[in-house]
Amino acid sequence: MAATSGTRLRLAMPEDVPVLRELIEASARGLQTEDYTPAQIEGALKTVFGVDSQLIADGTYIVAEAPLDQKGSGRRTDAQAEWMVVGCGGWSKRKTLYGSDRWTGREDVLLDPRRDAAKIRAFFIHPAWARQGVGSMILKACEEAARAAGFSRYEMGATLTGAKLFGARGYMAVEPISIPLINGETLPVIHMEKRAL
Repeated sequence: MAATSGTRLRLAMPEDVPVLRELIEASARGLQTEDYTPAQIEGALKTVFGVDSQLIADGTYIVAEAPLDQKGSGRRTDAQAEWMVVGCGGWSKRKTLYGSDRWTGREDVLLDPRRDAAKIRAFFIHPAWARQGVGSMILKACEEAARAAGFSRYEMGATLTGAKLFGARGYMAVEPISIPLINGETLPVIHMEKRAL
């Protein structure tokens, strides 16, 4: 998967999980502080926010990578580059709307593309790469892949932070959702939907 401005997209692999965990924690703690309290963020990181290995196994989780210049080398070519994961997000053909591997409310039943909406899931961007188009690139790739799989609608449980991006990309708010967290807090998210163009 190619992307613009030196950033590339590829499918996530099981060996990416440790890096993805770090990215998700950095993203939540760095970008969501205007919308959630520290207690909500920490509670969500224990259950809702995190890696969903089913998405990786299904081949529907995408990572965005940006090149890092090799130390000491003047000009860099892509063949010489080391790549850093700067964002992740995916889509699902399963019923679960949100949640990591540790979320107990998972429903891994397969959806019917003729009547169900594909689920847009688990978007996290590294704070240093926020508002640079990484999330939009991943979202476009997810929508295209879901459409190729026969889906004509998409839906998600968007964080208050993510809802800003998704709203700008044509998603409409359907209803608020309040997710109970294991530390007694609740996490407000927004159920959002969009029809394929």
